[in-house]
Amino acid sequence: MQPVNVGVIGLGNVGSGALQILAENADQISQKLGFPLRVAAVCSRNVADKTLPSGLNSPLRTTNWREIVDHPEIQIVAELVGGTTVAREIICAAAAKGKSVVTANKELMALMGAELWDQAIASQINLAMEASVAGGIPIHAVLREGISGDRITALYGILNGTCNYILTEIEQRGAAFADVLREAQAAGYAEADPSADVDGMDARSKLAILSALAFGERIVPSDIYMEGIRRIDPIDFGYAHMLKHTIRLICTARQTSQGLILSVRPSLLPQSAILANVRGAYNAIWVKGFYGADTFYYGRGAGPHPTGVAVVSDLMRVAREIRSGSPERVSPFAHARLGEYQPISIALQQSAYYLRFRVKDRPGIIAELAAALAAEKISIEAVLQLPEANAANLPFVITVEPTSEQSVQNALARMAKMEFLVEPPLAMPIEVPLA
Repeated sequence: MQPVNVGVIGLGNVGSGALQILAENADQISQKLGFPLRVAAVCSRNVADKTLPSGLNSPLRTTNWREIVDHPEIQIVAELVGGTTVAREIICAAAAKGKSVVTANKELMALMGAELWDQAIASQINLAMEASVAGGIPIHAVLREGISGDRITALYGILNGTCNYILTEIEQRGAAFADVLREAQAAGYAEADPSADVDGMDARSKLAILSALAFGERIVPSDIYMEGIRRIDPIDFGYAHMLKHTIRLICTARQTSQGLILSVRPSLLPQSAILANVRGAYNAIWVKGFYGADTFYYGRGAGPHPTGVAVVSDLMRVAREIRSGSPERVSPFAHARLGEYQPISIALQQSAYYLRFRVKDRPGIIAELAAALAAEKISIEAVLQLPEANAANLPFVITVEPTSEQSVQNALARMAKMEFLVEPPLAMPIEVPLA
């Protein structure tokens, strides 16, 4: 049978991984589809220097992405360049030409997914984006198809492999954040500028997409409260272990009676929780349904092969629909603010909290901190102090009973001017036991 022709724009890690899979797995792909999936053209700025897999049968090489979009034989465009400027131009131009698009672009889909899907539907083309979240975990398909009959009430995820790798190394070795970050950069787990990962932006984009899929609500990154992991020290794991907890960067979307609370932040998890045992560069998503209860999804969250599999699987699905006739689709971003799932402020979150202090030791410190907490009607649960010889930089922890985020922030503001503090207190929610 005649092949369905693909143009690949972007030959970085994901693009190169997808090409390798398309070349080496071509026979199985053809058997599963009933027709070949052919790479007709590839594009990147340094395409002349790229060594392509031998099984691709000499596709057109170009440095101009418009040659891919305008190519009369190409039916699917794989946008794998990343970013939000050129990538958006590529997707819009492809839709205008009636060509379906496969993308791995989490940032773009989180920011502009609704508009791009509207254009795709108007152009009667498919826009597939499985690879935009959690690499090799088919979480989009799970939420849109596999458990779509359920009503999702909560979603918790570890969605950034770089952060999870760093936190795992700090926990297991007692190494400082800065040292582990340098090692992660040397090993290729972290970028030269790691801000998008360690400050939470990458995970926030992914949570925005998953929340839209899970709750049928228009979510943008600015709806999501965000904190990164730069302030997590080995001492925090020491105290967390005393509480039989660990620390992970947790992406949370939780339905409450008032609306949807969304956050990306380091949190304490019970060591018995399944997410607490996700280590290294792996990703995981735990979903709670009203009818189907708990389901859990785990795998490599990044890398050329896991993400390449997601890209190729999307290409196969789109090619199948091109051949059989694309069904009428509903955008995952199509819903207006529905009220029940409308994002609300993190200030309304209710949780127990871990408060870690570094102080210049002197009498009366606990009493002053307790007074600040009492002024906000916050009850202390425990005071923890591991042995420490440096009285000029003494760490200790106060855990508090469930209260609102707003109350905690108000208490921290009261503490801000206390002269014995070496640095601002670190506050993390203590999650209730998860599956």
